Amino acid sequence: MAAGRLVSMKDVARRAGVSVGTVSNVLNRPAIVSPDRRERVEAAIAELGYVRNDAARQLKLGRSRTVGAIVLDSGNPFYAQLVGGIEAAAESSELAVIAGSTTNSEQRERLYLSLFEEQRVRGILLASTGGTRDLVAQIRRRGTPVVLVESGRDRTEGSSVSVDDIAGGEIAVRHLAGLGRTRLGVVAARQDLRQVADRLLGARRAAEAAGIALEVLEAEDLTVLAGRHIGEQVVARPAAERPDALFCVNDLLAVGVLQAFAFRHQVAVPEEIALVGYDDIAFASSTVVPLTSVSQPSDLMGRTALALLEEEIAREDAAPRHVSFTPTLVERESTTG
Repeated sequence: MAAGRLVSMKDVARRAGVSVGTVSNVLNRPAIVSPDRRERVEAAIAELGYVRNDAARQLKLGRSRTVGAIVLDSGNPFYAQLVGGIEAAAESSELAVIAGSTTNSEQRERLYLSLFEEQRVRGILLASTGGTRDLVAQIRRRGTPVVLVESGRDRTEGSSVSVDDIAGGEIAVRHLAGLGRTRLGVVAARQDLRQVADRLLGARRAAEAAGIALEVLEAEDLTVLAGRHIGEQVVARPAAERPDALFCVNDLLAVGVLQAFAFRHQVAVPEEIALVGYDDIAFASSTVVPLTSVSQPSDLMGRTALALLEEEIAREDAAPRHVSFTPTLVERESTTG
């Protein structure tokens, strides 16, 4: 056999002294093959190092064992935890997960959706920028189920998993107001994203209910570095003009703000400024001052999304289901001292 050439089913059949059909049966329906022939085929497979071409097999059958997961930002630990939940659930169903990050770009989201459909994935789990409804509808009509993750208030043709981000924003600001803080700021970026817009809406509602003015501090992005820049701007203000509490629309921003405050001990947290983040990512509890955060059940959201996808795969006429989780506040030293 020529070096570098892939071993084929014909090679296995020749070595085992059986037909190609018998090799196929051993791979796909071993119960119908006699023990003697099955042993000869298995021995030939082991000796030759044969690996089945599963992609070709899946194309022939018209289905795949691969699920596509598209998230907004793989650099955000929340999405890593979400994908981890999807992968854990997929393992028990013998499915593989391919994940792609759009970095909050609608153009990249469209690219991933198209590529996953072309690859005939079994289904797609999508945390969307909100600008691809037309393409998602087309993909669904062509037969690939799509489950939206973090879908918010919108109801879609297919199933969805969401968290009430308006309630999350309200929870954060109510907590800060309840501590007696009266000069509140919200650190936000990318208000075009549904998740950010809803968290900000909830924060405004809670501030209005408490009779507290709310200042929005616009960051360049939803990153640690962008949060640090905002923190530096707050530090540069006279102490009397600084907010006495900040709600950051994700934990990465909050970590950046905390870094700026901690540098040379310029601002004491929570004594001078109380700080709340959002997502409760894995290292929120181990920051220099452990971070109070609004928690989303990321792992459970991933597992639930895959379960809904499998329901749609199993039954084409399955009614869409919309599962919504309520966020909770995890109090730590950045507000409780």
